[in-house]
Amino acid sequence: MPDQAAHASRPPAPAKVKILVTADRLFYDEGAHAVGVDRIIAQSHVTKATFYKHYRSKDLLIAAVVTARTEREQQAVAADRETLDDSAAVLRAMVDRVAAESRRGPFRGCPFTDAMTSQLDAAGPVTPAVTAWREWLRSTLVDLFSDSGSADPQAAADDLLLARDGAFGGAPVADPAATEASLHRTLQRLLP
Repeated sequence: MPDQAAHASRPPAPAKVKILVTADRLFYDEGAHAVGVDRIIAQSHVTKATFYKHYRSKDLLIAAVVTARTEREQQAVAADRETLDDSAAVLRAMVDRVAAESRRGPFRGCPFTDAMTSQLDAAGPVTPAVTAWREWLRSTLVDLFSDSGSADPQAAADDLLLARDGAFGGAPVADPAATEASLHRTLQRLLP
């Protein structure tokens, strides 16, 4: 029997990575609802059989994109926690990433919200992936506000989440500089 640990640590197949990267780009640029599997296959330069070997459905691919984005954000926050002076600085870095994303063109709003609204099966794999991201984000914010000395870290986390959601929702029609300034003011009011 193959060694399970060796199998678990093996990097993903290059074709699987190409599909994921292509889908992430297309889903974000055009919306997951507007991008079909055949287009992802063509732009990934893989066969239909290869696509379905790695992702049995579009919803599984959307969930994989959400998971990959979650892992990137987790890695960024972990790196910030290692290199920055305090929790307030980590929170500022998180807000900076939201602001930078809202300035990136073309900006299409929150990729996690888009994933939820684009899934074909509400009982499928996308909802748990987005829920896991949201739970991680909220618990991370609660921890960071708690570490920074907030009197009510739960409320502070909820308020910053709402500001983040508003920034992502309104950024396509708002002034990016005003959105960024508002996010930073919100964070500053929430910090002790």
